[in-house]
Amino acid sequence: MKKQYLAILLALSVLALNAQNITGFKPENVKKQLDLETAFESNISTGNLDSWMKKMAARPHYVGTEYGKENAEWMLKQFKSWGYDAKIETYQILFPYPKVRILELTEPTNYNAKLTAVPVAGDTYTEQGEELLPSYNAFSADGDVEAELVFVNYGIPADYEELEKLGIDVKGKIVIAKYYGSWRGIKPKLAAEKGAIGCIIYSDPEDDGYVRGDVYPEGAFKNKTGVQRGSVMDMPLYPGDVLTPGYGATEEADRLDRKDAPTITKIPVLPISYEDASPLLEALQGPVAPASWRGGLPLTYHIGPGPAKVHLKLEFDWQLKPAYNVIATLAGSEYPNEWVLRGNHHDAWVHGAADPVSGMVALMEEARVVGELAKKGQRPKRTIVYCAWDAEEPGLIGSTEWVEHHKEELQKKAVAYINTDGNGRGFFNAGGSHTLQTLVSEVANAVTDPQKGVSIKERKIARDMINGGNNKFKLYALGSGSDYTPFIQHAGIASLNLGFGGENAGGEYHTIYDTYTHYKRFKDPDFAYGAALAKTAGRIVLRLANADILPFAFDPLYETVSTYLEEIMKSCETMRKVVEKHNKLIGENAFYLASDPTKPYFEPKKKESIPFLDFTPIQNSMTSLGATIALFNAINLNSLSDSELEILNKKLMHSELALTDDSGLPRRSWYKHQIYAPGFYTGYGVKTLPGVREAVEQKEWPEAQEQIKKLAQTLNKLNNHIESLCVLAKKK
Repeated sequence: MKKQYLAILLALSVLALNAQNITGFKPENVKKQLDLETAFESNISTGNLDSWMKKMAARPHYVGTEYGKENAEWMLKQFKSWGYDAKIETYQILFPYPKVRILELTEPTNYNAKLTAVPVAGDTYTEQGEELLPSYNAFSADGDVEAELVFVNYGIPADYEELEKLGIDVKGKIVIAKYYGSWRGIKPKLAAEKGAIGCIIYSDPEDDGYVRGDVYPEGAFKNKTGVQRGSVMDMPLYPGDVLTPGYGATEEADRLDRKDAPTITKIPVLPISYEDASPLLEALQGPVAPASWRGGLPLTYHIGPGPAKVHLKLEFDWQLKPAYNVIATLAGSEYPNEWVLRGNHHDAWVHGAADPVSGMVALMEEARVVGELAKKGQRPKRTIVYCAWDAEEPGLIGSTEWVEHHKEELQKKAVAYINTDGNGRGFFNAGGSHTLQTLVSEVANAVTDPQKGVSIKERKIARDMINGGNNKFKLYALGSGSDYTPFIQHAGIASLNLGFGGENAGGEYHTIYDTYTHYKRFKDPDFAYGAALAKTAGRIVLRLANADILPFAFDPLYETVSTYLEEIMKSCETMRKVVEKHNKLIGENAFYLASDPTKPYFEPKKKESIPFLDFTPIQNSMTSLGATIALFNAINLNSLSDSELEILNKKLMHSELALTDDSGLPRRSWYKHQIYAPGFYTGYGVKTLPGVREAVEQKEWPEAQEQIKKLAQTLNKLNNHIESLCVLAKKK
């Protein structure tokens, strides 16, 4: 009995100790917040997630469909029943629907691509015939082209460097590229820049087909007829409606002429299955592809060009379609003009059970419980806004138009934006503004992993250490690819992207096989990780909504930016050594002597030497910033009165905005953030300190030096912002 009593005391003391470690709450308010979170978690129902997914993913619901509208109206009704002031905000956006899709091998033999995925036994959703959206790439150009074929691996910059070494030019050719390696829109973008007149993208079985595991319906992976749909809009220029860059696509908005829209691809592009790709690849000759280029098909991968010749013809129905954003607001009890925003998209390429409905139903269950608690008197201090975005799939359109339309108000009132998307069984993944890293780490320590019984933080760190990482919880940096993009990259609002995965691999992404049936078998059968997502995002939302002091911490940001700077400086040194070695080998005739005399030889060119850049402006700014952060951290904010904290919070909530610059990034002014951005040639993939890093990678040395000065000015702006926080906090 004595041992049991001591154990209870120990447990209580541990709980009490942990209870003090909630960033943003005064000690006297910690228990109240923890009790609220416990009540919140205890009311999450996996049954709701299951039944709601079955309803929302019952039919295709891409942009402009009746079922998409029906889903939006159904969600609106649910939010209202939970006590939210909810509405649908509609935007008129350009959305191309495929009218003509022809792909045929014309030489040296003939083959007409089927361009159709087959229904599978046991999944009636795949049998919905003409209702299923045909496989295509949205925002491809119309075109009718015929030319020799060239295999370009993943179609990324490094692959074109390899082609150059082999003396292969894609000018006037049609390229065929594998999915993966980069965001799909980069492949036709680069191909067009290199002079290609058409682009074909196929799914190689090595990446998500039979090489990875059994194919659907026996297993989760892509069968030979599966095709990944997706947008190829040039989103690194700007996301959203292609005709209304930088402003909302309202009914009365001025619109660009379609021929002047810069984010529509310059060449026709079509996705195909590996069943349709095989005859095209088999017909190629020319050099055998490098070992790293070869996929999982039972053929020898040749590069070409030719003798394979293909005919590609595409026509689209370019029409304005309505995009329905559902916006549900729960007004805060004390600070109604401070908004915590939470979003997930609801549109899909076809049924979209995994992407995006798995995340959408988690958001809805989270909102339901928050609403029910508010009805019982536990209304949040700050306003919570739940958002169900439309038209994410064709280019983050619904969220971008809403942010552009409401940008001024959002920059005044938004505290943070928390995003989710597809979700499945596995490990916790979190990216976002590093000022929110401490908050997310603490929440991750409080949520239990449904499979292992430890915290989701502990399980994530274990996986990271096995993969070569350390035992520190870190947020990854946000590039693009989901609805956080306009919030953080354009409006300068602190943002997070959350989800679970890693044990839910499959090949259903953007195919007709992303169904409720597939999800229940292979993704998250019991919706345990859907519940975990609702609990995690919900705790973050509630802490932001109720915090006495908004839980922004500057140390993780400082440490992270320091790491990014070190990476760039080291990369310059590495580039310098590589160029010096390359030029030395040319001088010693090493490339010629090492070449195979039975194969064509192409003399490599000497490369320009890498100059030394002056990074001292950034280094000086970082030194000042570190000192100012230390001063801020030394202030006991808990000693401030409620009125003083209210003034401080109103300034603290705009900290992310200090990391933006109105002029934006070079050649893409829509992207304002100077610390994180999607790469110009990676699409979704992030480039950190993007102005400097991309100038270095593109060897634009004057621009690199200019961007160093600009980044230093941005860091100085953040430093001034934190100094002003110190001044406010010291006024007592």
